[in-house]
Amino acid sequence: MASRTQDTSSNLDLVPKGTKERDLHEVHEEALVQFGYIQSALRDERMQCLQDRRFVNIAGAQWEGPLGEQFEHKPKLEVNKTAKSVDGIIREYRNNRMDVRFVSKDGAIDDNLADTCAKLYRSDEQDSSAEDAKDNAFQESVDGGIGAWRLRTRYENEESEEEDEPQRIVFEPIVDADSSVFFDLDCKRQDKSDARYCYVVTSMTYDEYEAEYDESPANWPKQIQQRYFDWLTPDVVYVAEYYIVEWEPGRILFYRGLDGSEVSHTDEELENDEDLARTLKATGFRKTREKKVRRKRIHKYVLSGGAVLEDCGCIVGSEIPIVITYGKRVFIDNVERVQGHVRGAKDSQRILNMQVSNLAELSVMSPVEKPIVTPEQIAGHQEMWAEDNIVNRPYLVLNAVMDAAGQQALSGPLGYTKAPQVPPAQAALIQFSNDNIKDIMGNPDEAGKVISHVTGQMVQAAQQVIDSNAFIYISNMAKAIRRCGQIWLSMARQLYTQKGRKMKGIGDVESSMTQIELQKPIIGPDGKVTKANDLTRAFFDVTVEVGPSSESKRQAATQIIAGALPVIQDPTTQGVLALYYLSQIEGEGVAALREYARMELLKKGVGTPTPEEVQKMAQQAQQQAAKPSPTDQFALASAAKAQADAQRAVADQALIAARTEKTKVDSVVALAGVDNDKRKAALDEVKTLSDIHLDHKQSAMDTAESLHGMLTQPSQDSPPGAGQ
Repeated sequence: MASRTQDTSSNLDLVPKGTKERDLHEVHEEALVQFGYIQSALRDERMQCLQDRRFVNIAGAQWEGPLGEQFEHKPKLEVNKTAKSVDGIIREYRNNRMDVRFVSKDGAIDDNLADTCAKLYRSDEQDSSAEDAKDNAFQESVDGGIGAWRLRTRYENEESEEEDEPQRIVFEPIVDADSSVFFDLDCKRQDKSDARYCYVVTSMTYDEYEAEYDESPANWPKQIQQRYFDWLTPDVVYVAEYYIVEWEPGRILFYRGLDGSEVSHTDEELENDEDLARTLKATGFRKTREKKVRRKRIHKYVLSGGAVLEDCGCIVGSEIPIVITYGKRVFIDNVERVQGHVRGAKDSQRILNMQVSNLAELSVMSPVEKPIVTPEQIAGHQEMWAEDNIVNRPYLVLNAVMDAAGQQALSGPLGYTKAPQVPPAQAALIQFSNDNIKDIMGNPDEAGKVISHVTGQMVQAAQQVIDSNAFIYISNMAKAIRRCGQIWLSMARQLYTQKGRKMKGIGDVESSMTQIELQKPIIGPDGKVTKANDLTRAFFDVTVEVGPSSESKRQAATQIIAGALPVIQDPTTQGVLALYYLSQIEGEGVAALREYARMELLKKGVGTPTPEEVQKMAQQAQQQAAKPSPTDQFALASAAKAQADAQRAVADQALIAARTEKTKVDSVVALAGVDNDKRKAALDEVKTLSDIHLDHKQSAMDTAESLHGMLTQPSQDSPPGAGQ
């Protein structure tokens, strides 16, 4: 395929000195020379990494090179045993996710700012699908030996037209890291924190290149590539991202307050925050001294093969935002040599492929012994012999061969062909190849076997032996993630500084999503106003926690608790374990049950509540304090009932007295023979007295029953049967 690139390089002497264009030409020329040295020194090693990745991932790549040419017209089968071992290591990594921890440099355990950084870091990871970038890097490091990803900034709302639109830090994958990521040859640390510059070679289609830069493409000189079975590949042009470390002079200013306390700020902080200088002056702080320092900055360029395409200036952060991870890494003869999990097993895999291909070729040959005859013997009977394997004839005919004297010289076949036999050396070589691959790459098949007479502890021990193959790769990945945390922190100190900006934060596996307000004014323990979530003061050490994923941890915890419940005798402990079991279950429709179990555990002092849970528990306590407990409610209801009974007894006594008076009057009237008018007047008087007593009784009874019903009505929090 003819190259579509053009040579756009120009003569440096023709560019006027002291101009921006001249400076960019010098940067481009220096970058080309440096890259040429690096690529030449690492080309052989990086080519092997590329070949290893092709070997394990591309069908047919195990026959690439001179070996495939020798078997050009023969079967070329692949029994890819290397891929299964690699998949086992990747599964182990994905089951042991890594989390970054920010640790205070003075050893403070409870550092709220460190916790804020951790929550913002997890939020950035989630929003930018950082798992994809890390999984790709780990896959490439296990396959070939090198993997990488990058950090950069982007606007929270890419469609916003606001000039001050806030930015977030995102994680992006870098593909083909073995042929695209190059640090300077002088850096020796594995995490490349001592690097002075770095190149990241990326590909673009020609249409995208011309639309982006509006000029004819000029390829960056990438030499590490290999294609054997790739009949059609994208037509692309390569450009390079060039990161270079620059040092700028700066000052640290020290101020002393009226109370003798001392604070320090950089001149850059004072320039970016106009209110800071006024606040220091208003609160009585006076500058006492200053210290000259050098500030580390990262300058980024985008280069083509012919010119500097873009001068991006100094980017956010003080570290090169490229994270690199290795499979296995050593320095020999001052050359960084790396390899993945496949390199040592390639020869055994090739031998196995060759022997299996040869065995397949032998197996298709006819195993039937065929007679060897002369042409004269089958003359006239060729069709009969040719159809012998199709037509089941009872016999076959041969002609007798006569000698010169007319005597019969030959009547039967001259001999028989022999069926092909597998050489003993070939069978031994196949066995050797299989065993050697297992010795080098481990035996993942054993992990899946379930043996009835073997205990669970022995199975777990065997699994640990198998998983030990992944330890070195996971350990190197942990170093890379630690470096990623350092790079992110250097970027966050400069990017997350807007006062009052509200950002999403994500806690650990047992916490919920939270909202974080940057530089929020609060009153400190000493009574002074300070700023919470001020990332300009976020200078922490970074550590990495390696362990099973949250899902695996939850499953393991529930299994342990389910096994422990039958043997626990203490009812209190059983209740706590049961609640914890419920708090760990997953499934549709169990969220409310899981939340209830967690809140009950927190009430019993099991676990550490989040700020939201603390607030919720405080509200519940206030609600409980505002109304009487079920016991108090029952006592009040009992007292009301007793009072109502007493009032009812008084009313009954009044009614009895009234009836007695009525009886007496009736008796007097009957005996004395009073006239009707007097008798009627007496009865009216007695009836009035009786009605008064009856009204008093009914009113007392109604009042008592109403009060009794109100007090004995069960509340939502009352236990069943309370108040009855």
